[in-house]
Amino acid sequence: MDIRTVPIGRGVDWISGGFGIFKRNPLIWIVILVIFLAIFVILSVIPFLGGIAAMLLQPVLIGGMLWGCHVLERDEELRIEHLFEGFRQNTNQLVMVGLISGLAYLLVFIVIGAVVGGSVLGLSALGGFDHQPDLAMGGALIGFIFSGLIGLALTIPIAMAVWFAPALVIFRNMPALDAMKASFFACWRNVLPFLLYGIIALVLTVVAMIPLGLGLLVVGPTLIASVYVGYQDIFGND
Repeated sequence: MDIRTVPIGRGVDWISGGFGIFKRNPLIWIVILVIFLAIFVILSVIPFLGGIAAMLLQPVLIGGMLWGCHVLERDEELRIEHLFEGFRQNTNQLVMVGLISGLAYLLVFIVIGAVVGGSVLGLSALGGFDHQPDLAMGGALIGFIFSGLIGLALTIPIAMAVWFAPALVIFRNMPALDAMKASFFACWRNVLPFLLYGIIALVLTVVAMIPLGLGLLVVGPTLIASVYVGYQDIFGND
């Protein structure tokens, strides 16, 4: 598979291209996003099983939204049911993307918990900190920062592996693990465009949250569509 390395400026093009896709049918995109969010809100109130279901369903529904981008690129009509296209195509592999990434994030959580727990036990074992609260607080802060850096270092590769995986599964019929490997290397080879993309996406998200979060109704679909634009840019047209 040909994985392109693109110029840093493409990070801007992905977002502008995503907004272009959103503008083709903004009302339907907003409805799709609201349904997408509503599904996860409902799942969030179901103890334990809801979290598992959300983990498994996320790539399936994202795959459906990416399919909606594909439909618009072919000058066809975007419909709400395109959100569920992942239930019609390669569903098992899309679910596997969610399972693999979920287990990976769980492992990271365990590692961070072990680091934090080890720091607390270490501070307790040293003793005498009861009479030196500033020293104890400083040690706890160092442990928190260290665990945060470890978490960031471990979660970024997982996010890289997941970024293009639903697109590769639904458009290229790739097995989940192969799609995640290809996604990781695509992000790695294009780290500079992704850095620029990430900065712009973060700024847009913060700004979108200012008017009661209503801007997310535009930024959300735009960023989803930007994944499709980036996928086409790096992996080529389907």
